[in-house]
Amino acid sequence: MPSYKFVNFGWDDAKAASLDPVGRLIYRSNLLGGDQRITNTGGGNTSSKISEKDPLTGESVPVLWVKGSGGDLRTSTRENFSSLYQNSLIGLQKIYAARADKGLKSQAEDDMVGMYTHTTFNLNPRASSIDTPLHSFLSGAQVDHMHPNAVIAIAASQRCEALTQEIFGGAMAYVPWMRPGFELGLAMQEIAKKNPKVQAIMMGQHGFISWDNDDKACYTLTLDFIEKASAYIEQKYAAKGGDATAFGGAKYATLTPEQRRTTLAAVLPWLRGKVSKEKRFIGTVQDDENILRFVNSKDAARLAELGTSCPDHFLRTKIKPLYVDWNPQAEDVAALKAKLTAGLDGYRKDYAAYYAKCKHANSPAMRDPNPTVVLIPGVGMIAWGKDKSESRVTAEFYNCAVEVMRGAEAIDRYIALPQQEAFDIEYWLLEEAKLKRMPAEKELARQIIVVVGAGSGIGKETAHRLVKEGAHIVCVDLNEAAAQATAKEITGKYGLGIGVAGTGLSNCGPAIGLAANVTDRASIRRMLDDVAIAYGGFDSICVTAGIFVPSDTTGHIPDDKWALTFGINVTGSYLVGDEAFKTWKEQGLKGQLVLTTSANAAVAKKGSVAYDTSKAAANHLVRELAIELSPLVRVNGVAPATVVQGSAMFPRDRVIGSLAKYNIPYTDDEATESLVAKLAQFYADRTLTKAPITPADQAEAYFLLVSQRLSKTTGQVITVDGGLHEAFLR
Repeated sequence: MPSYKFVNFGWDDAKAASLDPVGRLIYRSNLLGGDQRITNTGGGNTSSKISEKDPLTGESVPVLWVKGSGGDLRTSTRENFSSLYQNSLIGLQKIYAARADKGLKSQAEDDMVGMYTHTTFNLNPRASSIDTPLHSFLSGAQVDHMHPNAVIAIAASQRCEALTQEIFGGAMAYVPWMRPGFELGLAMQEIAKKNPKVQAIMMGQHGFISWDNDDKACYTLTLDFIEKASAYIEQKYAAKGGDATAFGGAKYATLTPEQRRTTLAAVLPWLRGKVSKEKRFIGTVQDDENILRFVNSKDAARLAELGTSCPDHFLRTKIKPLYVDWNPQAEDVAALKAKLTAGLDGYRKDYAAYYAKCKHANSPAMRDPNPTVVLIPGVGMIAWGKDKSESRVTAEFYNCAVEVMRGAEAIDRYIALPQQEAFDIEYWLLEEAKLKRMPAEKELARQIIVVVGAGSGIGKETAHRLVKEGAHIVCVDLNEAAAQATAKEITGKYGLGIGVAGTGLSNCGPAIGLAANVTDRASIRRMLDDVAIAYGGFDSICVTAGIFVPSDTTGHIPDDKWALTFGINVTGSYLVGDEAFKTWKEQGLKGQLVLTTSANAAVAKKGSVAYDTSKAAANHLVRELAIELSPLVRVNGVAPATVVQGSAMFPRDRVIGSLAKYNIPYTDDEATESLVAKLAQFYADRTLTKAPITPADQAEAYFLLVSQRLSKTTGQVITVDGGLHEAFLR
């Protein structure tokens, strides 16, 4: 097995031998995509030219299987690959050659993308990548196009062509920057014809492509080139002083982990509000050693201003990040906010000027001018995206950009893609068309919703209901393991997303589990700060946590249990709302708070005096908080009743006690599920609808109240009790 220092060799001959040709392509792709040093999330593509039986003629024909548009090599499956008639793709060259308007970035070149559909093999629905000609027009049966940081560092160097020759000799050819597409494919085809021994091409300011007729040989060749580039860079880097002198050396020192946490908790929701003027964004924090080395450096401001090089990078990181020259050793959070405010204003003006300078007559309208990457000395990087996965990809891409700059500065001088070329990628009409083809966002997309009591019962059901509509869910419970279990159920069902960046809590997917004691203000504050660090802030909170303490044989409960009942059912909800409002005010974005009351709030019953009166107080708390938190936050309540199945408030002993209370027959050895069903049906029979009420019924009410369907409703309590006429308002 080959030995590598800078990449991972993962090829298993036995595994590969067990797969069909397309399966081997997927296997190779997953191996390459699984190493961030080889290619970034969503970046790069692979292909195989495979002999297939034509479904129309029955004859064997060459078919190009190539990673399709929007796929990710690390996670790709067969459905992420396009299949195209190879001979038909080659035939498109004649059609293109006949166009009078052909040329780089011409309408003729863009029109060729639409022609790929006509070459589809076997009705494969996967849209073809813009890089399809690169794979088709090269003669190798196996082709890898990768975006390794080490190779892009060479590609983004001022002396790229000379360095390519110096490092790889004649083994790798060179093509200057060209926008991906038909012309680049033709240029590569010509280079390969003139240099038949060459099996790789350096793509200026982009990446590289390599090929072979054998898939394992192609995989190994790809790794060999990356290994050689990495070794060359690290040798030069060490000779220049290594980390101590990277990016000109340190200008600022890193804050301690606790100081960074405090700073981020204070700044993130406020900053989220500032960058979410058009649509809300989700944040990811990166504060590992590598990013801190960059943001603390003397050259950070200069290099950040240059922007990124690889087109895959700036499609998410934009033309450049926002670097804030804040002194973490001498300035406070107020100064940081002031500098961020000025920086955001300047960034928006710069972006508008960039758009005005580079736009064409048919360019799409200017997009959101806010930065997606913010760099803060001593603290790290904050990346923003429409969801957690995208913000993690954005952070990952700027991590890659930093590594590219480190390598380029070690061997030469880093240069960015010219602004016009960057604009022509960012506002490419084909990219705009791809954006318009994206499915509509779900109803709760871009929302971060905290569900307190998510470890069981109604809270757990509510968490699952809200994530279905696109929300990011923070599962909170006194029992941290239960909260994390609910979050794990969600991520197990919906995945963690394709992004891989983020540090600590911020390295999460669409759900996270946290602990909090709602009777402890400090515990609530820690939890809300954790939410800010994980996602950047929050939009809604559903408090489903509650407690019912049954009376003793005399019909009373001890004083401490009375206090506990009110502490959780009333004071806890107040403390959550009060602490959350501090963050909502900082964020400046409208929010929703939903509390849990009960039908018992309106119905006096023997044996539940503490619970019933606490829920009556909770009813009024909804109205009071609606006034206190308006107009920024809508506050409403959900009043459940008769929920037995799945409720944490009905353990077996309470169910048995209730069955005995209502003279419902049961046996001591009867299964808990049977006992619960009997009690649930008894409660259902008391209602007007005669149907058992489930946690899912309650979850629907929470969904309505955090959505915008009832956007003019506040200070109200929605009952979900099946129709208890005793609880009708009097």
